[in-house]
Amino acid sequence: MMSLEDLKPAVEKLISQENLDINHRLTEVCDLLQTKVDTYDWVGFYFKNGDKRELILKAFAGEPTDHTIIPFGKGICGQVAESNKNFVVDDVTAQDNYIACSINVKSEVVVPLFVNGENIGQIDIDSHTKNAFTKSDEDFLTWVNARVSQQLET
Repeated sequence: MMSLEDLKPAVEKLISQENLDINHRLTEVCDLLQTKVDTYDWVGFYFKNGDKRELILKAFAGEPTDHTIIPFGKGICGQVAESNKNFVVDDVTAQDNYIACSINVKSEVVVPLFVNGENIGQIDIDSHTKNAFTKSDEDFLTWVNARVSQQLET
């Protein structure tokens, strides 16, 4: 497995392939993270669905999920859509407002994605391991979202 720092050039390369549409590039980033980081069992990008107060799944890697649309305020993703802050859940069973995507998920991290200062989406990662995410994961995912944001601003 690669370190998060070692993944940055590969993420940079995937996200900057302007010959591919953004959802294709985001799916490739999801695939890369899901296959190269042991504890990233499901990786997805949700985006605000137009003017609706809901998120829609645009790209992911891992098991298919029924949660392709998430209302603001519901689950960890819906809370991040409202709080505009990173949310790390070490143990999903301790969260009242948790939407289970899979019985195997033990922890989750969600990092908002900002374009021109507006929270327009997020990266969501589920792990089958409790306490899977550290400050390094948050910093890395914030960096990933900053790269995605640059592509969306143009």
